[in-house]
Amino acid sequence: MKFSIITIFPDMITNFLNYGLLAKAMQNGLVEVEVHDLREFSLDKHRKVDDRPFSGGPGMVLMPDPLFRAVEHVKKRQDGRVILFSAYGRILTQEKAKVLAGSGHLILICGRYEGVDQRAIDQLVDEEISLGEYVLMGGEIAAEALLEAVSRMIPGVVGNPDSVLSDSFYRQDQFTFPQYTQPRSYRGLEVPEVLLAGNHKEIEQWRAKNRKTRRKKNETDS
Repeated sequence: MKFSIITIFPDMITNFLNYGLLAKAMQNGLVEVEVHDLREFSLDKHRKVDDRPFSGGPGMVLMPDPLFRAVEHVKKRQDGRVILFSAYGRILTQEKAKVLAGSGHLILICGRYEGVDQRAIDQLVDEEISLGEYVLMGGEIAAEALLEAVSRMIPGVVGNPDSVLSDSFYRQDQFTFPQYTQPRSYRGLEVPEVLLAGNHKEIEQWRAKNRKTRRKKNETDS
């Protein structure tokens, strides 16, 4: 599967690609990621890609021309689904990650500043996606999150496929259970004895009983 990421901070993405299972997946040819510097598609001698919004207001807006040029450049080599990371998009879920994993090519636009010229959104973008009900400084972290979430769904990226099938959210309301490792006793805190006895039936019953649950909306932050 291929990802093409358009950003004004390409180093933020390329550095991220050097670590973990994603780096191995790229080395093994399971995932291909290319990063495009939006400034390379500006016709301005200073590589300008943003300007003040018409009618006034704070901040800057990404101009349409560099974005059109960037997306058209990518699509000339391989067509793909264009995603813009936006606070107004649908929340990224595990189910959405599974659907996107069936795409051959995702083109990810990382917004910045106050937003993106609406003409670029209307003409270029297939869908807008958000990580949650909060605002980031740009779309790069969101792109990295989607990249990891979708890549996990690609066969072979995670060595043990059971790890993927048991992921939280892989199925509706599927959550994991508390996990423990060595040492058995740490500062007076003990591993539950049932996990040490080797009785698989009792272990499964314990895991089912102690499975974690989603925090309820009416619970206040501590």
